Amino acid sequence: MPSEIVYYITKYGYLAIFILVFLQEIGMPNPIPNELLLVFSGYLSFKGLLFLPFVILTAISADFIGTNILYFLFYKTGALIIRKKPKWVPLSAGLMDRLTNKISKEGQLRIYIFRLTPFTRGYTSVITGLLQIKPNVFLPIALITSISWATIYVVIGHLIGPSWNLLTKNIESFKYLLIAILAVILSLFIVLYYSRRRTKLRVKEDINDFKTI
Repeated sequence: MPSEIVYYITKYGYLAIFILVFLQEIGMPNPIPNELLLVFSGYLSFKGLLFLPFVILTAISADFIGTNILYFLFYKTGALIIRKKPKWVPLSAGLMDRLTNKISKEGQLRIYIFRLTPFTRGYTSVITGLLQIKPNVFLPIALITSISWATIYVVIGHLIGPSWNLLTKNIESFKYLLIAILAVILSLFIVLYYSRRRTKLRVKEDINDFKTI
C-alpha cells in the first residue's frame, strides 16, 4: 500500500476514508482499490486507532452518496444520451426499454451482485441510470449493497489484524484471497436466488396441473 495513503488515513482517519471512497465511487481513480482501503481501515480499527462501527458507517456513507451521484447524473441525462445515440452506447431505444423492464421486474439481484463486484461497481451505477431504472428500485439496492460491501471488507481487515504483517508480505496472494472470498459470497447468493426461483416455478406448474384436473 502506498505510504502516502497510509499516512493520510492514519492522520485524518474517517475523513480520509470518506474522501477516498467517495472519489473512487464517482469515477475518479485512486492509488489503491477501495476494497484494499477498507481492509486496511479495518486493520486500523483492530489496532485501536479507529472505531470499527464508525469506519463502517463512514464507508457506507461515502459509497452510497458517491454511487447515487453517478446514478442520478446518468438517470437525468439518460434520455438525452439515448436520443443522441453516441457510439459508446450501441443500444437501440427498444432494447433499452426491454432491458429496463426486465431489470425493474427481476434484475434486482443482478444489480446487487454487480455492485458487490470490484470491477463492475461504478459501471453498475452508470448503466442503471442510463437504462432509466427508477430510483425506488435502485436506491434500496444501492443502500443494501453499500452496507454489505463496507461491512464485509472492514470486518475482514479487523479479523485478520493479528496476521496483518504476514499477509502484507504476500500482498498479491492477499488480493486474490479477497476476490475468492467475495466470489464465494456472491456464489451463495446466486445459488439461493435460483433455488428459490426454481421452487416458485415448480409451485406454479403444480398449480397449473391442478387446474387442468
